[in-house]
Amino acid sequence: MSDRVKGACLTMGGAACWGISGCMGQYLFTREGMDSTWLVPIRLLLAGLLLCGFYCARDRRLLFDPWNVKKNPRNALDLLIYGLAGVSCCQFLYFLTIQLSSAGIATILQDVSPVLILLAVCLQQRRSPRVFELLSILLALVGVFLLTTHGSFTSLVISPAALGTGLLSAVAVMIYTMWPKNLQKQYPTPMLQGWAFLMGGALFHLVFRPWEMGYLPGPVGVLGIAVVVIVGNVLAFSLYMSGVPLIGPQRASLYSFAEPVTAAIISTLVLGSPFTLWDALGFGCIFVMLVLLSLPAHPKPVNKF
Repeated sequence: MSDRVKGACLTMGGAACWGISGCMGQYLFTREGMDSTWLVPIRLLLAGLLLCGFYCARDRRLLFDPWNVKKNPRNALDLLIYGLAGVSCCQFLYFLTIQLSSAGIATILQDVSPVLILLAVCLQQRRSPRVFELLSILLALVGVFLLTTHGSFTSLVISPAALGTGLLSAVAVMIYTMWPKNLQKQYPTPMLQGWAFLMGGALFHLVFRPWEMGYLPGPVGVLGIAVVVIVGNVLAFSLYMSGVPLIGPQRASLYSFAEPVTAAIISTLVLGSPFTLWDALGFGCIFVMLVLLSLPAHPKPVNKF
């Protein structure tokens, strides 16, 4: 098997695991009576303990090195922003959107994040978007419009809260994608993820106090939590990040569309969520947007602002 095929299989497998995790979250919300403010703190804390525990056993000094403010005070601040404003907020907003709508809608709204990253890069480089970049922005807007209104200019088919939290989760993705570049040059990304999950889990436990909600999951609920943590965090991330070096980030972002496709199929066929022609058209627009953004940059100079 060539590296290209292997990389494609790994990235699509990781993305599909994220889609499965989102659908399991939808099942826990609709069938097991869980709430996102109960599930997300538990999920983040368990995933953080697993990853940080692994690195503690492997190299304890490396695990705690980002917090060495005498060595580099910037690292601790970067890790706090990456972990809390980026990863943790993304996780909470994503599952809250699932609870307010469905796994398919939540995932596709989050996939608008490449457009936000594009706009941020254009601002950083002080350049105007290229033609295909402008087209990708337009496709993202059209895709979100079709998914959330089904072509109507007067009403939404999902709640305004779901639309808001879904788009805010895309903002959080932009933060955790662009912010940790300095950290990723120094430390393994799974270790940084472990700290992000651990910090988010601790913070959300203090904010939401899940132990005061009086909810105790049954055997199916416990199994669902295990799927969300192991499949959605550990397995998905490991597969996806193993595939990215083999095919590059541009192709990986394209193959990551397996996540919303998986989520849409499972939520429709298994969980009974509606999926209409308008939804298919919206998905198509977002997919073409990802294809355009995966194209290599044109070498010609561009106009500056």
